[in-house]
Amino acid sequence: MKKLTKKDLLVPGMLLALGIVPMLGGLARLGSLSAPTTVENARFVAAPTPVVLHIVAATLYALLGAFQFSSGVRRRWPGWHRRAGILLALCGLLTGLTGMWMTARYRIPAELQGSVLLGVRMLVGAAMVTAIVLSWSSIRRRDVPRHEAWMIRAYALAQGAGTQALVLGPWILLTGEVVGWKRDLLMTLAWALNLGVAEWIVRRRTRAPRASATAVSPSRA
Repeated sequence: MKKLTKKDLLVPGMLLALGIVPMLGGLARLGSLSAPTTVENARFVAAPTPVVLHIVAATLYALLGAFQFSSGVRRRWPGWHRRAGILLALCGLLTGLTGMWMTARYRIPAELQGSVLLGVRMLVGAAMVTAIVLSWSSIRRRDVPRHEAWMIRAYALAQGAGTQALVLGPWILLTGEVVGWKRDLLMTLAWALNLGVAEWIVRRRTRAPRASATAVSPSRA
């Protein structure tokens, strides 16, 4: 059996690096649930189940999902890819649904979530759930390219928190805390960047087989 190469682990490594900050933040949030109640954690302490489910599901989705995009891992352990895919679909659905629940039901201060960010979060959660459902229906029809395309989009949306750390981090270092409409726009920008990269990857993968077919057809003729 062919060994994994550095190239096989490059994409998973990059995706794990992108998600490390929100993963650590999630663990810190779980730890804060047992701390004395403050203004910052009051809403989570009052209703801990959604945030616990969200953090656990999102962490599993980010960790295991990163290796689903390695062609070397898929070739070496095809059975693992399928079994992990079932778990990841469930984790992705749970991540999107709990994200929407928290957005709508938690009393988040206006400086941390304005009307723009509220709407974007609801849209992102719904889009992620839709992408996973479409991906699942595609693989049941053995439509692998469409399955992969929708999973790429779903994972890109799920990794929004990682890109938000990259976008907000330098701003916070330069100006201090980011609140209000600036926070709304920067958070939205992170999701837009992820989705833009995802669409670029999907279109590039779609064009590649067409280019190969075009190159082969003259020789066949």
